[in-house]
Amino acid sequence: MWLLAGSAAGQSKTLEHPPIPKGDPGQINIAIAILKDTESHIDIKGLLAKFQGLELRHIFKHTFNGFSVKGDTETLEKLAKQQAVSLISPVQAYTVNTEENIKMIGGDAVRGLFGPDNARLTGKGVTVGVIDTGVDYTHPDLRRNYRGGSDLIDGDHDPMESKGDPRQRTLHGTHVAGVIAANGKFKGVAPGAGIVAYRALGPGGGGTTEQIIAAIEQAIKDRVDILNLSLGNNVNGPDLPISLALNKAVENGIIAVTSSGNSGPGIWTVGSPGTASKAISVGASTPPMKIPYLLLEGSAKKIRMEPMQGADVWKLDRSLQMAFAGLGEEKDLQNVAGKIVLLKRGKLTFTEKARNAKNAGAAAVIIYNNTDGHFIGNLEENVSIPVGSVSKKTGLKLKKQLENKEIFSRIILIEEKDLLAEFSSRGPVTESWEIKPDIVAPGVAINSTVPGGYLSLQGTSMAAPHVAGVCALIKQAHPNWTPEQIKASLINTAKKLHNQKGEAYRTYEQGAGRIQAVEAISTETLVMPGTMQFGKFQLAEHLHRHHASLVIKNTGSAVKKYSFSVPKKTAGIHWEIPLSFTLLPNEQKKVEIAMRVEPSQLKEKIQDGELILREGSKEIRIPYLYVLEEPAYPRIMGFDFVIGDDSQSYRYEVYLPGGAEEFGIAIFAADNFRFLGFLDWERNVKKGLIQKKVEAGRLPGDGSYLLKIFAKKAGKEDMIEAYIQIGKKEPHNLSRSD
Repeated sequence: MWLLAGSAAGQSKTLEHPPIPKGDPGQINIAIAILKDTESHIDIKGLLAKFQGLELRHIFKHTFNGFSVKGDTETLEKLAKQQAVSLISPVQAYTVNTEENIKMIGGDAVRGLFGPDNARLTGKGVTVGVIDTGVDYTHPDLRRNYRGGSDLIDGDHDPMESKGDPRQRTLHGTHVAGVIAANGKFKGVAPGAGIVAYRALGPGGGGTTEQIIAAIEQAIKDRVDILNLSLGNNVNGPDLPISLALNKAVENGIIAVTSSGNSGPGIWTVGSPGTASKAISVGASTPPMKIPYLLLEGSAKKIRMEPMQGADVWKLDRSLQMAFAGLGEEKDLQNVAGKIVLLKRGKLTFTEKARNAKNAGAAAVIIYNNTDGHFIGNLEENVSIPVGSVSKKTGLKLKKQLENKEIFSRIILIEEKDLLAEFSSRGPVTESWEIKPDIVAPGVAINSTVPGGYLSLQGTSMAAPHVAGVCALIKQAHPNWTPEQIKASLINTAKKLHNQKGEAYRTYEQGAGRIQAVEAISTETLVMPGTMQFGKFQLAEHLHRHHASLVIKNTGSAVKKYSFSVPKKTAGIHWEIPLSFTLLPNEQKKVEIAMRVEPSQLKEKIQDGELILREGSKEIRIPYLYVLEEPAYPRIMGFDFVIGDDSQSYRYEVYLPGGAEEFGIAIFAADNFRFLGFLDWERNVKKGLIQKKVEAGRLPGDGSYLLKIFAKKAGKEDMIEAYIQIGKKEPHNLSRSD
């Protein structure tokens, strides 16, 4: 299950936590235990000695006061009831989020700026920790900037990328490190910065909460300046252990940068740790690039494709016949020479499909999704034919047309830039109602280092290291700035982005906008925090007043006068803003902003906008957001169904971001959709992650089944569907093959 987390540690709000997995009391789990702040000197080994069968794995001192432990469900539940224990949370799974771009954010222009020691700004003297799949520190563009690291997978100090089996090999961390600080043939954003590698994602790019927290813990011990986490899953939930750990890293003086996720374009898709309050959550924008559109002969409608990175550039200059060739196996690719081949996603990797098509003589490949919506893809090696992706709906329509007649098509290229990438996850964050991502950076067609060479990839994983690199430049220029000040400099100076129709993206889609390196480094005013959250309003409130505090600091050498612009009038909203004021050099002032709301006059569940702070001719935009009652966020996230720890069981997990008044899993026959009963059903379920064991005897038997997972809360019911296969070595969701 994909995950990412986020809520500020130390808030007075009482935390509600994921439950200990229910089911078989003997089921073995690994969990993260967080102790109460008052128990900082407790003897952890002594505490665990009270319980038989608990295995201590890691003690965490820097991220939070706690430890990870392995044991059966029943014993973990007893441990959770101990007075010293604040939280017990199951370990969860994480995966990687898979030179015009650097110029676009001002990375090249920064080279003409100088730091306090009169050295050019390159990130020199700043260390960036990369928590990822490891780094190929032998790469000629990385070896001079490599500063060591740790392997949390194998438990040693050799964080080299996974090698061996092609399906298990990794390259993600090396690519991320290159965007930050490559210094050779390819130049990263901060080519003078040092890279410390933490391998927390193993073969195939997978890892767990425990490994990532252990990496954060080690990074705090190593006193790195910046942490980059281009990883996550699709759970939009605050107050999870990795959020607390990342927030604690920020409290220890580390600038934490994390990707927001690749589950867009829908709202509420940002995942943890991209939801962590104190981290800088980064979405993806597009650098200047030419996007291929498919134009069928006899039709005026253009079909937009997502070009796959690692493939050849789309530059077909004539009409070509199209052909459908199934999943792209060798046996499917007959008589496709010189044609544009349409393939269905699944069974084979994108690289294998492209390679098979090339060997069969195809001119180009279009892969359509096997689940609803669009998707992005990357090839693990260069394949010298163009490859693009389209949605399931578009692919099925093309397939049907190809079954009826011969179709010829051509490709037209349309330049796009500074758009929000389709795949970039959007906010806001559930429960805390925060604006995430905070900012966006280029994340499409990003060329960087990989083991053995260079490769172009895309994803918010590629956007985050742009920000980490700029943070290194800012840190060199302003060595005494705190993580909060550096985060504010990025948000305060970001460029607001608009879609192709000229309409501004919402604050919870783009945050403050796309980063601008020179402006962030050169700013002489900091507004902290950079965004405002006013929380949740209830319709029962006739008139309510919500407050937000801002600290405004003059970092320049001259006196500055500030004033707020009155926001655009909105029915039901009345603002109370401070009068104009003056700040001396290096002086700061705390101001109070109040919003008076008449909820009955509000028309939308999510209200957002921006305040403008003026200093002379300069403007600083301060995005804000608030929600009405219980907005329409997804009531269910992150469902997965896998084989259990023995041959007689399976287990499922699902995340309920706000809990549920009613939750259930219904099972149907896949062939005729006959109802076969409930796999689970409960009332008044607490929010958080649910993990349960399912005995094989409770399932109908070998075969394919449709699961309908539903949750109800505050008058809204959500349902997701998953096709599963029972009776094979590993059950799987039949509609989710890669």
